[in-house]
Amino acid sequence: MDAWLNDPMVQASLAPFLAGLLVTLALFKLRLGGLAAVAGFCTTAWLIGELQFTPLTAKRKLMLLAVAAPALGLLADLALRPGRGTAYLLGVVFGALAVWVFSSVLVQKAPVQAFVIGGGVVVFVAWTVAFTAALHGNSVRAGAVGLGLGLGVGFAALMAASASYAQLGMALGAASGGFLLVQMILGRRIDAGLVFALAAGVQGALVAAGALMLASLGWVELAILAAVPIAARLPAPTRWPVWAQTILISLYTLACGGAAAAMAYRATR
Repeated sequence: MDAWLNDPMVQASLAPFLAGLLVTLALFKLRLGGLAAVAGFCTTAWLIGELQFTPLTAKRKLMLLAVAAPALGLLADLALRPGRGTAYLLGVVFGALAVWVFSSVLVQKAPVQAFVIGGGVVVFVAWTVAFTAALHGNSVRAGAVGLGLGLGVGFAALMAASASYAQLGMALGAASGGFLLVQMILGRRIDAGLVFALAAGVQGALVAAGALMLASLGWVELAILAAVPIAARLPAPTRWPVWAQTILISLYTLACGGAAAAMAYRATR
């Protein structure tokens, strides 16, 4: 059993997929199926020994926000009627928090370089979080963002020689896959809410930014990943059944995430 749980592929794919699938199946009737994203992400983080919060290194600050985001999203779902304005505001908030996450890295750089890199990370995180969170009312499109962004970040980070960031990104993608599969099986949409959409945006954006700051992921790859939430908005025939819409929209986001991974692979050549 230990050998099985220590297998990187099990840690980054099967375990988070099952966690996302089971949480969605167990909680979707309570409108809490959106907890699938954080369930899968935290499962992998725990298996690889990254689910720690002290001392507050850059990666542990990232983990703290990755767990705080769905908690905040759940609170907003229960207490508010979140709209696009809420999503964009949360994007700005988490974009600003990205400076805190990577402050220990930025202070080691020259002031101008720190300003440029830090500003780029803020824009990327704010954009990705805002445009992902804005899909909270459409569980298929939100799930497709989690799938494409997570797998795109995961494989791109793997090409950038960052195993832990790669596993965390793949975990988000696998958990989102479990969330989408339940909808395909049931033939109906289920609630994603900000609890899913905010978690997917924050986790995917911060893992990608971490692979940039602490590994060798490039800005071009980050720019392509930022387009994943836009790809999820491409049209899909409304008369199609849920399973067919899910496949088509997922192909949009996977193509975008795959392009980022391909660019990262090309950079290693």
